Amino acid sequence: MRQDWWHDAVIYQIYPRSFADSDGDGVGDLPGITRRLHHVAELGADAVWLSPFYPSPLADGGYDVADFRGVDPRLGTLEDFDALVTTADRLGLRVIVDIVPNHTSDRHEWFQRALAAPPGSPERNRYIFRDGRGPDGSLPPSNWQSMFGGPAWTRVADGQWYLHLFAREQPDLNWFSSEVRAEFTDILRFWCRRGVDGFRIDVANALVKDLSEPLREVVPHDDPTGVDPFTTNPDHPHWDRPEVHDIYREWRRVLDEFDPPRIAVAEAWLPSERLVRYLRSDELHQAFNFEFLRCPWNAAAYRRVISTSLADAASVDTRATWVLANHDVVRPVSLLGLPKGTDLNAWLLSDGADPKADLALGRRRARAAALLELALPGSAYLYQGEELGLPEVADLPADVLQDPTWERSGHTGKGRDGCRVPIPWERTGPSFGFGPAPGWLPQPDDWGEMSVEAQRDDPASFLTLYRTALRLRRGFSPDPGFSWDAEFDRGDVLAFRRGTDLLVLVNTGSEPVPLPRGQVLLASADLRPHVLPGNTAVWLRTTVAD
Repeated sequence: MRQDWWHDAVIYQIYPRSFADSDGDGVGDLPGITRRLHHVAELGADAVWLSPFYPSPLADGGYDVADFRGVDPRLGTLEDFDALVTTADRLGLRVIVDIVPNHTSDRHEWFQRALAAPPGSPERNRYIFRDGRGPDGSLPPSNWQSMFGGPAWTRVADGQWYLHLFAREQPDLNWFSSEVRAEFTDILRFWCRRGVDGFRIDVANALVKDLSEPLREVVPHDDPTGVDPFTTNPDHPHWDRPEVHDIYREWRRVLDEFDPPRIAVAEAWLPSERLVRYLRSDELHQAFNFEFLRCPWNAAAYRRVISTSLADAASVDTRATWVLANHDVVRPVSLLGLPKGTDLNAWLLSDGADPKADLALGRRRARAAALLELALPGSAYLYQGEELGLPEVADLPADVLQDPTWERSGHTGKGRDGCRVPIPWERTGPSFGFGPAPGWLPQPDDWGEMSVEAQRDDPASFLTLYRTALRLRRGFSPDPGFSWDAEFDRGDVLAFRRGTDLLVLVNTGSEPVPLPRGQVLLASADLRPHVLPGNTAVWLRTTVAD
């Protein structure tokens, strides 16, 4: 078995609540996933990554974990998880699970004990409790803000405050506590022994905070003298602290205890030059390439991000990752059909009406982007429904929204529910095959024609494009190399070679360009002789001499 399987793997993200519902309660579950895993294997993926399935009050879609060693009863049991792993193994799929180490649910046993214990107790030291400011302690300990809106501090009955960088139901753990560190190494071992092949680490750059007194204030980003806390501040009090790397060195030793060694991939919204620090040989294996995800549909921007990503990965002897979508961002079909510079939050608040996304253009670009992503060296992460070309469901009514951003922002941010709508499997039925009943978020009426059933035998479908691309990708030599093609890589056209006989061209412009000679292996749209249309990608078998 290859221990470096992750170097060039295709990993398929499953958002459990929205993948497949086996019992008709409208919520996806582990038995549903197990029954549908053959779809992922037939697609050609190498692994699945499961978003949280742990017991949770669902204040944040499962990222508020009440028990890190269990399964939410609404999603199944530990035995169901074991059956999923067994089925995945039989299908040749590895399994990666989410781990959420920055915070717990406020219903977690530890936090309930902390609330019952006095200030200064060991129970409170597992979290970040502080006295408030002002003569009566009624002001938050600092001006730190929650990612979901409002202060990052909530006051408890005895007058102290606790930190939560996300929802108030997600109290942050204190990673200077030896108990916290020991608990999470044990959690890693628990799931490794249960057969998982790796972990996706939620907000991997947020675990450690500067807790020296007095707590340092954060200059607001919109202040002209301020700094961007995610990119340009080298000493931010709670993002990308240098001490976080000690944690991952400890985790790497745990992961290496197993045969084969387990892997870890970081979710960290950081620029490449800072992200690469997490990927040193004694830390994590991979990190999501969000610069690629956020790249505009522009050849020059892609050229810069791809070159930088490959160089930075090589500098620490790892492999780059490529990702176009996940459970936190607007789906590519809609995103790529919106005018440049669209305010996505305002667009969502308008129910997707202003501006109206050009979905025909978005689909064309998304298909081309898929061929770009899947031709690059390294591993690719796909989000469920991406292979079906699903658009963002921007017009979800307010009364069905569940993302905490909606309420925490005072209804000024709609949140991420639009990319989490249950996916369609069949042309008909109350949930297009998702389950026996309508799902927890409503699906658009036209999604039956975007279902797996509708696309399976259609040679022009998104699903066929992805299946073909992944089949051809498996035929690539293990490390054929990468080089920009000096003759064709210019202007709106990205052109690079994998080895000597595969030439990849992506025309990000609207105008057609000449198509080099060669055997067309796969194209994202119909080609005319010797012409590469705008917003189209093609894989050609050729040689340098051609």
